[in-house]
This record gives sequence, C-alpha cells and structure tokens, in this order.
Amino acid sequence: MSENPNVSETGTATDEPGASASNGFDATVTNLKDGMAKAAVGITETQAKMKENMEKAMKTAEELVAFAQGNAEALMKSGQIWAAGMQDISKQVAATAQASFDETISVFKALSSVKSVKEAVDLQTSLARSTLEKTLNESGKLTDASIKLTEQVIAPLTARVTLAVEKFSRAG
Repeated sequence: MSENPNVSETGTATDEPGASASNGFDATVTNLKDGMAKAAVGITETQAKMKENMEKAMKTAEELVAFAQGNAEALMKSGQIWAAGMQDISKQVAATAQASFDETISVFKALSSVKSVKEAVDLQTSLARSTLEKTLNESGKLTDASIKLTEQVIAPLTARVTLAVEKFSRAG
C-alpha cells in the first residue's frame, strides 16, 4: 500500500477534500447545462407550436371575415332585388288602378247619357262584373309576382346558408 492515505493503490486521489467538491460542482454544471439545453429545445418547440396555432387562427379569422363579407354582399343583393321587385309590383298596381279608374269614369260618363233606368242598371252591373273579374285576375298576377319576387329575394340568402352548412360540416 501507499504511504499517503489520500492516494489509492492505483495512484488516484480518493478522499481529497477538493476533488469531491470539484466533481460535485462539475456534475452540477453539467446537469445545469443539460437542463438549459432541454429548456431551450422545449421553448423552441413551444414557440413553433404557438406560431403554427397562430397561423391557423389567422387563417380561420380571414376565412370568417371573407364569409361574413359574402353574407353582407348576399344581403345587399337581396335588398336590391326586393327594391326593384317592389318597384315593379307598385307600377303594376298603379297601372291596374289607373285602368280601373279610367273604366269607372267612362261608365259614369255613359250613365249621364242613359235613357232608362234599365240601361243605367245594366251599365252598373257590367262595371261591377268587369271590376270583379279584373280584380281577381290582377290579384292572381300580383300573387304570382309576389311569390316570384320572394323566391328571387331569398335565393342569395339560401345560397349563403347552403355554403355555411357545407363549410361547417367539413370543419366538424
């Protein structure tokens, strides 16, 4: 055996007070460096995931804005169709009212020149029958025009609802 109690038979220091502390310090530094490297990798991965999620969120937000813009455009188009259709229907109603008024005036002029009560009653009956027939005919036309207008007005909105259903069913 060696005469120095701090040296083993192989010639290495064993119980040297500074060696143990140095080895512990080196291990601590190594562990700290490893921990810092792992933390840096974790932070980098987290940042990459956050960036990816933010890009997805931005894309989704852009899609929602574009979809909302399409909805607004469809609503405006429906409003324009409705306004134009109501204008056409109003013209139709005004023309019908004018024609009815003209016919009534004509009958009243004819009544002023009748020779008998029977002739006056016949004119009145004819006017009533004609007015009723025209009212029924015109109300049918007005109903058809209103239904057609309604279909035209809701078409852009229906298209947007269909698109929304398709988008959300794909996303879900």
